[in-house]
Amino acid sequence: MPTVNIERRWRRCSPAEPSRLPGHDRPRPEQRPKAEARAGPAFVRLERWRPGLAPALEGAIVTRDLVVGGQRWSKGRRLSADDLARLSTFEGEVGTLIVAEAGDVHEDDAAVKLADAIAGPNLQRRGPAQSRLDLVAAAPGVLHVRVRALERLNRIDPLEVFTALDGQVVEAGDLVASVKVAPHVVPASALQDAGRIAAFGRRPLVWVAAFVPMRVAVVVKESIHAPARQRFEASVRAKVEALGSRIVSFGYVADAVEPVGEAISRVASGPQRADLVLTAGGRSTDPADPFFLGIEALGGRVVRRGVPAHPGSMLWLARIGRTGVVGLPTCGAYSMATAADLVLPRLLTGEPVSARAVAGLGHGGILSRDMRFRFPRYARELEAPEG
Repeated sequence: MPTVNIERRWRRCSPAEPSRLPGHDRPRPEQRPKAEARAGPAFVRLERWRPGLAPALEGAIVTRDLVVGGQRWSKGRRLSADDLARLSTFEGEVGTLIVAEAGDVHEDDAAVKLADAIAGPNLQRRGPAQSRLDLVAAAPGVLHVRVRALERLNRIDPLEVFTALDGQVVEAGDLVASVKVAPHVVPASALQDAGRIAAFGRRPLVWVAAFVPMRVAVVVKESIHAPARQRFEASVRAKVEALGSRIVSFGYVADAVEPVGEAISRVASGPQRADLVLTAGGRSTDPADPFFLGIEALGGRVVRRGVPAHPGSMLWLARIGRTGVVGLPTCGAYSMATAADLVLPRLLTGEPVSARAVAGLGHGGILSRDMRFRFPRYARELEAPEG
């Protein structure tokens, strides 16, 4: 005789009150299953299919892979009326079927709702398939993740959200995040809790800041000797253009306050104003360096001396009105991958020059070869320290 066992959530039934399938008449004594108190969704265990159960099981969920009539049914499949008719000739063991109730959400629907809650701009979806939905970058840019909110969300059983690293440079089509729901049905209340966490912030939980075409000027002190200039220009141009912006000028000036100030003034103001100015040849540890004094004379200010990453920790940031200024470290002027290759992408998405823009570099800021994945594609082939 086929074995049928139905179990419900403990709060909806008790051993004294046997559960019944929705829409099913009270079972005859020989059909009456043994009810057990259990938290979780209602389910039915079937060693063999019984046609008389079909009306009550439309929408039930298969928990194992089955081959029915030569067709493979994957676990998580919701049984339609046609599926139930085909099961009437099925000779194998059906296994456990989950019977969703009010307040239950199917895994694929839950994945979609969870993705809706966390996803921000410049993300595209793939799936869902077997409760997993992937988010891929719709444009090249920088991935942003609210890490603390992500941790809080992942404390909600049984929801799962996993991402690439916050601040990672991504290409269009790169996988940046996935959502998954472990069981075949989840309570709607869990999704509501996740939605509240994701919504509690000024920015989405996961999003990509796309690169914005910008005008970039370069001011270099003549302390960089002529033989190195060609190599320097080629290196900087390749980096900026790879991130969707363009170099509008290279200027070489004497190592003195007045010429440096004039050169920066030309590119930081007026109709030909650059969005970003890159400098090279400065002495970041010298408070009287002409770059610092020239910026101060123009009403600007240095916002960060040094960044928490190596190599490239001597990079500095300043602002003159709406124009950002970046002091490239000596190692970043040529062929080595440095912290500058993590800062520059962020600024070329339109992120303001600020201490906040670089504060997060400290976690993972030892930029050895093992950290190559954090860099833009162009920088992954550049030199890097061994440790």
